[in-house]
Amino acid sequence: MATVTKRDLVMRISDKVGLSQREVLEAIEQLMLEITESLSEGDEVVFRNFGTFQTAINKPKVGRNPKRPEIEIEIPARRVVRFRTGKNLKMRVEEKHELGKSR
Repeated sequence: MATVTKRDLVMRISDKVGLSQREVLEAIEQLMLEITESLSEGDEVVFRNFGTFQTAINKPKVGRNPKRPEIEIEIPARRVVRFRTGKNLKMRVEEKHELGKSR
Protein backbone atom coordinates (compact mmCIF):
# COMPACT_ATOMS: atom_id res chain seq x y z
CA MET A 1 0.00 0.00 0.00
CA ALA A 2 1.38 3.42 -0.96
CA THR A 3 0.61 7.01 -0.09
CA VAL A 4 -0.64 9.17 -2.94
CA THR A 5 0.20 12.85 -2.53
CA LYS A 6 -1.31 15.91 -4.15
CA ARG A 7 1.80 16.07 -6.34
CA ASP A 8 1.24 12.47 -7.48
CA LEU A 9 -2.35 13.29 -8.40
CA VAL A 10 -1.28 16.41 -10.30
CA MET A 11 1.20 14.42 -12.39
CA ARG A 12 -1.28 11.59 -13.10
CA ILE A 13 -4.10 13.94 -14.09
CA SER A 14 -1.80 16.13 -16.17
CA ASP A 15 -0.62 13.10 -18.15
CA LYS A 16 -4.19 11.87 -18.73
CA VAL A 17 -5.96 15.10 -19.70
CA GLY A 18 -3.17 16.99 -21.43
CA LEU A 19 -3.16 20.06 -19.19
CA SER A 20 0.00 21.48 -17.68
CA GLN A 21 0.87 20.45 -14.15
CA ARG A 22 0.43 24.07 -13.07
CA GLU A 23 -3.13 24.18 -14.46
CA VAL A 24 -4.04 20.89 -12.79
CA LEU A 25 -2.51 22.02 -9.48
CA GLU A 26 -4.51 25.26 -9.60
CA ALA A 27 -7.71 23.33 -10.31
CA ILE A 28 -7.10 20.88 -7.45
CA GLU A 29 -6.25 23.68 -5.02
CA GLN A 30 -9.37 25.60 -6.05
CA LEU A 31 -11.48 22.46 -5.60
CA MET A 32 -10.07 21.95 -2.09
CA LEU A 33 -10.67 25.62 -1.27
CA GLU A 34 -14.30 25.43 -2.43
CA ILE A 35 -14.92 22.22 -0.45
CA THR A 36 -13.36 23.80 2.65
CA GLU A 37 -15.40 26.98 2.27
CA SER A 38 -18.65 25.07 1.78
CA LEU A 39 -18.03 22.87 4.82
CA SER A 40 -17.08 25.86 6.97
CA GLU A 41 -20.47 27.40 6.09
CA GLY A 42 -22.22 24.21 7.20
CA ASP A 43 -23.03 22.99 3.69
CA GLU A 44 -22.78 19.39 2.53
CA VAL A 45 -20.54 18.61 -0.47
CA VAL A 46 -21.80 15.73 -2.59
CA PHE A 47 -19.99 13.92 -5.39
CA ARG A 48 -22.61 11.45 -6.69
CA ASN A 49 -21.45 7.84 -6.50
CA PHE A 50 -18.13 8.92 -4.94
CA GLY A 51 -19.06 10.28 -1.54
CA THR A 52 -20.35 13.07 0.67
CA PHE A 53 -18.43 15.47 2.90
CA GLN A 54 -20.46 16.86 5.79
CA THR A 55 -19.93 18.40 9.18
CA ALA A 56 -21.18 17.00 12.47
CA ILE A 57 -20.85 17.93 16.11
CA ASN A 58 -19.11 15.55 18.46
CA LYS A 59 -20.79 15.73 21.86
CA PRO A 60 -18.77 16.77 24.90
CA LYS A 61 -17.41 13.81 26.83
CA VAL A 62 -15.16 12.81 29.69
CA GLY A 63 -11.78 11.36 28.84
CA ARG A 64 -9.06 9.78 30.94
CA ASN A 65 -5.30 9.80 30.83
CA PRO A 66 -4.25 6.13 30.56
CA LYS A 67 -1.30 6.81 32.86
CA ARG A 68 -3.52 8.40 35.52
CA PRO A 69 -7.05 7.00 35.02
CA GLU A 70 -8.31 8.54 38.25
CA ILE A 71 -8.15 12.00 36.67
CA GLU A 72 -11.08 12.92 34.41
CA ILE A 73 -10.53 15.31 31.52
CA GLU A 74 -13.45 17.26 30.06
CA ILE A 75 -13.42 17.08 26.27
CA PRO A 76 -15.61 19.87 24.83
CA ALA A 77 -18.03 19.50 21.94
CA ARG A 78 -16.49 20.24 18.58
CA ARG A 79 -17.41 20.34 14.93
CA VAL A 80 -15.75 17.69 12.75
CA VAL A 81 -15.78 16.76 9.07
CA ARG A 82 -17.11 13.36 8.09
CA PHE A 83 -16.90 11.56 4.76
CA ARG A 84 -19.48 8.98 3.75
CA THR A 85 -18.52 6.84 0.76
CA GLY A 86 -20.73 6.63 -2.27
CA LYS A 87 -21.94 3.48 -3.96
CA ASN A 88 -19.35 3.29 -6.76
CA LEU A 89 -16.39 4.06 -4.49
CA LYS A 90 -17.51 1.51 -1.93
CA MET A 91 -17.97 -1.21 -4.57
CA ARG A 92 -14.63 -0.45 -6.23
CA VAL A 93 -12.69 -0.59 -2.96
CA GLU A 94 -14.43 -3.80 -1.90
CA GLU A 95 -13.71 -5.58 -5.18
CA LYS A 96 -10.05 -4.48 -5.14
CA HIS A 97 -9.49 -5.53 -1.54
CA GLU A 98 -11.51 -8.65 -0.93
CA LEU A 99 -10.59 -10.51 2.23
CA GLY A 100 -7.42 -12.49 1.71
CA LYS A 101 -6.38 -10.43 -1.33
CA SER A 102 -4.56 -7.18 -1.68
CA ARG A 103 -4.63 -5.57 -5.11
